[in-house]
Amino acid sequence: MFNIAGKAYAINVITPVRPWLAGVNRFFLWLVRTPCFRYLLKGLKTLSLIHYARWVVIDRKAFPHLSAEQPREDLRYSYMMFFSNFNGSWDQYIDSFTFTIPKGLDLIWKWNVRYSKSVPLTPFHRYIHYNQIETLHYYSAYPLASSNDVKSAQAVRDALVAFPAQFKNDADFLQQYNALLRGLQHDLGDMYPGTIISMAAYQADRRRRWHAGTLDKQSGQARR
Repeated sequence: MFNIAGKAYAINVITPVRPWLAGVNRFFLWLVRTPCFRYLLKGLKTLSLIHYARWVVIDRKAFPHLSAEQPREDLRYSYMMFFSNFNGSWDQYIDSFTFTIPKGLDLIWKWNVRYSKSVPLTPFHRYIHYNQIETLHYYSAYPLASSNDVKSAQAVRDALVAFPAQFKNDADFLQQYNALLRGLQHDLGDMYPGTIISMAAYQADRRRRWHAGTLDKQSGQARR
């Protein structure tokens, strides 16, 4: 399935930026990483469903030219690329972004062509849908691991590495080991496939696209 590998969903959004505003956009991306303005993206840390998120601005003349045979592009716009991996459905993720960092989103994306602001939700959904590039090949080394599973695995590993220093003799081992297990109960468990919500959101999106005339009824492929 496009964009999905196990529990993870990959989103790639490429939005045009007028060349004379690309530098402004890059400045604000730098600004939200400074201590005074970092609070604008602080809400991202509260979203446990996110594996990774990154914004990059590429000038229209900075795209790589790999060989002499490759035609040189004459691009009208520079582009901002947003890449992220997360757990759950597309709608959950976009809505979570809107609710947690609306000012941060507006500051980063406001310079892009036809950006509609993060609130209200429906225009913002349309903007992301229109500019999203489907991930045709998506590899995940641990497809059944959510971001919380990864954090739990790190907690278990750190506790096991530190464990030998917690007891002085063999008589203390069993007592300390049982205490270790009790302390790690919240981080121990099996990994299972994701819930049906991702599939449901995928099918709902296909129905919307079919009714809008952008999905071919017979082949199931997007119409260009």
